[in-house]
Amino acid sequence: QVQLVESGGGLVQAGDSLRLSCAASGRTFSSYDVGWGWFRQAPGKEREFVAGITWSGSSTYYADSVKGRFTISRDNAKNTVYLQMNSLQPEDTAVYYCAATVRAVTRASSDYHFWGQGTQLTVSP
Repeated sequence: QVQLVESGGGLVQAGDSLRLSCAASGRTFSSYDVGWGWFRQAPGKEREFVAGITWSGSSTYYADSVKGRFTISRDNAKNTVYLQMNSLQPEDTAVYYCAATVRAVTRASSDYHFWGQGTQLTVSP
């Protein structure tokens, strides 16, 4: 059984920085070369892609809305992926989910096989 557990969310002010973490566990998980993604869902909106990173870390992908402000990284030895978020804005308020895929990293949530429970980020003006 694979488990993804996010942490690091909270309440911050506009302009602040925050780092989210997602730790994976489970015997099956370590058997695959997995890609990671971060998604978010704001109230009343659909879940959207935020950032993605390949197993090797050599390729990263970002939504236009976060490019230049957010950075995704991973530590394979710890089975952990991070999302460093800088210059946070109220429109970044959402529940953030990490996800893992045993296939190619894409922007489509349907391509991800494992999901965390989500962590809330609230950015006040």
